[in-house]
Amino acid sequence: MELIRQWMGKRSALLSGGNEAGMREHVKRLARQVKGFLSEQEGLKLFELARSASVAAPCLEIGSYCGKSTMYLAEGCRAAGRHCLFAVDHHHGSEEQQSGQEYFDQELYDPVHGAVDTLPGFLDNLARAGLRDWVIPVVTDSQRLGANWGDVALGLVFIDGGHSQRDVETDFEVWGGKVAPGGWLCFHDIYPNPADGGRAPYEVFETARRMRQWCYAGLFGCLGVLQRR
Repeated sequence: MELIRQWMGKRSALLSGGNEAGMREHVKRLARQVKGFLSEQEGLKLFELARSASVAAPCLEIGSYCGKSTMYLAEGCRAAGRHCLFAVDHHHGSEEQQSGQEYFDQELYDPVHGAVDTLPGFLDNLARAGLRDWVIPVVTDSQRLGANWGDVALGLVFIDGGHSQRDVETDFEVWGGKVAPGGWLCFHDIYPNPADGGRAPYEVFETARRMRQWCYAGLFGCLGVLQRR
């Protein structure tokens, strides 16, 4: 992690002073076209939070898929002109995206390897948006990265990986404590009404919300946001 810290420090020195307030229109347009499950309202909120949070520390997302959320977060980092986004995903899809499951997409299936593979499209989408310099892709599962992360604090963590109870709980346990004071912890797919969606993200979000170290910042669509005290 010392190499990461040194790299981020050098990058901050090189890129500081290049702030831009808004999200570029062509990036908004591209983000709308990318496969994914994030609404534009939710994406713009992530952009806003990342623009603020990345001034002080890097941001990290768990679950990049094809890069829709990555674009909003990375564009926020670019607008602030300081720290980057770590985008963590094994790129083989979650349980519900496998062959025969509800969210399987044939276009993302690699017949040569017999598996879902979202990485090529993810990288291509970032290149089209001009955001490759603001994203550090990490191709692994979030728990493995967390075990090797060290003590580098994060300005924002966005949890949108596996949606099983075990996956969401583990992502929160591994990454919640790495958010710096004043930083943001965001969960996707927060549905207070059980009829609207799965329960694991909502239940973990509500558990975190009741903890003293977190302050509830709001629900934006199905994006739940907490701030570290």
